[in-house]
Amino acid sequence: MMTSDLGPVGVIGGGSWATALAKLLMKNCDNILWYMRRPDRIAEFKRLGHNPVYLSDVGFDTERIHFSSDINEICSAAKTIVVAVPSPYFLSHAEKITISLEGKNIASAVKGMVPEANETVTSWMCAKLGCREEDMLVIGGPCHAEEVALDRLSYLTIACRDLQKSEAFSKLLASKRMKTITSCDVLGLQYAAVLKNVYAIAAGIVNGLKSGDNFMAVLACNAVKEMNAFLDVVAPEKRDICDSAYLGDLLVTSYSRFSRNHNFGSMIGKGYSVAAARMEMAQTAEGWYGTKCMHELCRDRGIHMPLLDCVWKILYENAPVRATIAATAENFT
Repeated sequence: MMTSDLGPVGVIGGGSWATALAKLLMKNCDNILWYMRRPDRIAEFKRLGHNPVYLSDVGFDTERIHFSSDINEICSAAKTIVVAVPSPYFLSHAEKITISLEGKNIASAVKGMVPEANETVTSWMCAKLGCREEDMLVIGGPCHAEEVALDRLSYLTIACRDLQKSEAFSKLLASKRMKTITSCDVLGLQYAAVLKNVYAIAAGIVNGLKSGDNFMAVLACNAVKEMNAFLDVVAPEKRDICDSAYLGDLLVTSYSRFSRNHNFGSMIGKGYSVAAARMEMAQTAEGWYGTKCMHELCRDRGIHMPLLDCVWKILYENAPVRATIAATAENFT
């Protein structure tokens, strides 16, 4: 498959990750289509030459972008649709789609589950919007939008059941400073992206408690083991959990100052109530929603996840933070 077979490409979303991905695409595409919900934001974008709210230091040649606040217009015109909205808002956008997506390639850059449904984005879109599994791609890996915008060396993993398609799409994102890796692990990448946000909240809590780097390292080791055991049950696939899309994404989300989930957890560790920490967050900490989705999924399937349960108790049952972390750590190895 040639990259030309994937175009034109449309981007769904107006946040930092959508903006970073749009910038990558514009290095390799003559033009892109871009859906943003608010017409006033589009007008400001065109006037300023950059996203007025997110990654505002990143300039765009807006003459090469067709903007629209009509999601069906963009989906209709695009052959490949990159979905890059925060998971809590996915349904509010997806439910506006009334056109057929048959024959469209869908690349999910959503780093969470579909709320309430507790499904991955690709599974939900296949079931509800008639998309084909072989047309679904997933964008994963340890890539903070802020560092992509700063043109720092980064690695993305592109997963698709059709490896030719993932290889072609990866070329649309690749550049000198953006390396791309291909994979078949469509489900595993999505679940890993949800879990790393949950574990990053735990890491943030530990940071806020000033428990030290030694304990943080042990937490990360136990988190990746728990992730691996979960993926082996729900998405059995030949994978190396030490690959960047799994361990790498977990580590950067757990440690980075750009990580919203780490920062959210850190506030809780410092003594903020969960409600106060959520109010302080300027952007969405997806691990808050991911914890609920994964807890319910594991409960329904009878899967034991001690570290996930620890975060659940702190966020949703008002469990004492230090004591809950300490009790969970008793079984760390």
